[in-house]
Amino acid sequence: MLTGIDHLIIATPDLDDAVDRLARLGIEAGGGGVHPALGTQNRLAWFGDSYLELISVTDPARAAESWLGGPTARLIEERGGGFVGFALSSNDLQADLASVRTKGSTLVGPVPGERRRPDGAIVRWNLAVPSLVGPTAPPFLIEHDASSAEWTPAEREARAVEVHPIGGSIRLVALEVSMVDPARVANGYRREVGLDPEPWLADGDWALAAVTGEQRVVLRPADSTTGPAVVIRLSSTGSRGGTADLYGCRFVIEPFARA
Repeated sequence: MLTGIDHLIIATPDLDDAVDRLARLGIEAGGGGVHPALGTQNRLAWFGDSYLELISVTDPARAAESWLGGPTARLIEERGGGFVGFALSSNDLQADLASVRTKGSTLVGPVPGERRRPDGAIVRWNLAVPSLVGPTAPPFLIEHDASSAEWTPAEREARAVEVHPIGGSIRLVALEVSMVDPARVANGYRREVGLDPEPWLADGDWALAAVTGEQRVVLRPADSTTGPAVVIRLSSTGSRGGTADLYGCRFVIEPFARA
């Protein structure tokens, strides 16, 4: 079963610079590690069990041959970085793959993956690898190994109460992507991962939206053909909010709405 947005991926030519720019908004990113098979490395900003992955290229030749490194390298080369795509979390990847394959999904997997952290611990997962990665491409699926680093009960409990520089914990609320043809993109979501965006009235404008876990994915119509506009909506238990742009993505942090 799909349990929510697992992570969002933003390509950057300079991980340290991206981390510094996030810190000015009150978001702390660190950790991460190297993906030898993909030719990439990353830093992570955790929002409970969802996270933002800042990714850059370490081995251009290896990256060019990998499903994630290639799109990352192209975004960095052509635009100086930007929104690569996102993943949905699964608690039973085999079953979810079997289900979406009846709809014509082209996802390949499960494919094992791993990353070595700076402290030497190994993080492991299984992926459903997509045929296409991009800002308006369907998401891909991931199931984390609960026995590996970052996904043990103790580490998940620590993340649940992590305080960012903004003064509180942060949660991912929504991912919004503006595009020329949301209906076509929504059909890809249905076929590839079984996510079903439906008509939704947002801020006086119609869009297509799907709820997954505690988050919402919104596909907004746009007239421009210059590329998708991405908004990442977050909530924080801290006392302040904020807005900032990072590699073509707008981050909007709002105080957590208490009942």
